[in-house]
Amino acid sequence: MDTKYIWMDGELVEFEKATVHFMTPALHYGAAVFEGIRAYETAKGPAVFRLKEHAERLVNSAYVLGFRELPWTEEEISTAIKDVVRVNGLSSCYIRPLLYMNGMAGNLSIDSGVPALGIAAWEWNNYLGEEAQLKGIRANISSFTRHQPNIMMTKAKISGNYANSILAKTESARLGFDEAIMLNTQGYVAECTGENLFVVRKNKIFSPQLADVLAGITRDSVITIAKDLGYEVIESLISRDQLYTADEVFVSGTAAECVGLREIDFRRIGNGKTGPITVAIQNVYQNAVHGNLPQYQGWLDYVNVNVSIPQFVD
Repeated sequence: MDTKYIWMDGELVEFEKATVHFMTPALHYGAAVFEGIRAYETAKGPAVFRLKEHAERLVNSAYVLGFRELPWTEEEISTAIKDVVRVNGLSSCYIRPLLYMNGMAGNLSIDSGVPALGIAAWEWNNYLGEEAQLKGIRANISSFTRHQPNIMMTKAKISGNYANSILAKTESARLGFDEAIMLNTQGYVAECTGENLFVVRKNKIFSPQLADVLAGITRDSVITIAKDLGYEVIESLISRDQLYTADEVFVSGTAAECVGLREIDFRRIGNGKTGPITVAIQNVYQNAVHGNLPQYQGWLDYVNVNVSIPQFVD
């Protein structure tokens, strides 16, 4: 990870000095929320994709976890994110804001600590592998059930939630798959360990209902693009066997972007390659994030516009 500075509570700190204490409750109890964000290279310099929505969800996640007041506004967080990209000289990167409970472990009440915020950025191109977008990936149905709303807050990106994803992803990787598909408590398709899921059947696109999955920002972008391309998008219950007989299945997420599934549970999906509708959405998405399509310019926040003066700590 080749990066020089991390933003910590309002100051830019050298990478090696951006540390937290061992007794921080976020480490012991998962008392933190985070975002995954990407910045892309464009003709106007680096641009952060859907920054406003990510900053808003970070703050909302913090409130869902229980923080009552935060010392930063969404606008201040957005400015700090662009500062981190700029000072590290990154043209295309992954960005990780982490808002966590600071203090001393030992009390499970969120009110016993104070909020702290760190923001890092680094180059990261292919989360699911170099050939994932072109060839698609292999997935299996996980033996682990996805969190449901009566157990955890599924609309918030709470760090502790992702132990569920770690269990599923590790199991799938050890079985030789690229990703895990998780079912809800009723046995219907929920989402993957870090992506939302879509099914294509007879030129219609289906996605699981939002009741117990994360309302992905990339998911929302994909739905917008699909509708702009003339496809009907339907939110519905999806059973496991409907995946096997789909014309196409694809997933979306900030890290994964938009990737097709060529195989699920050793069953070939469609013709065993990334399908034409997935390819069409991929192409528009990539052009949109790189600033090549005027109709999606509102999704981009250019890093070198309205430049602030960042603070450094020696």
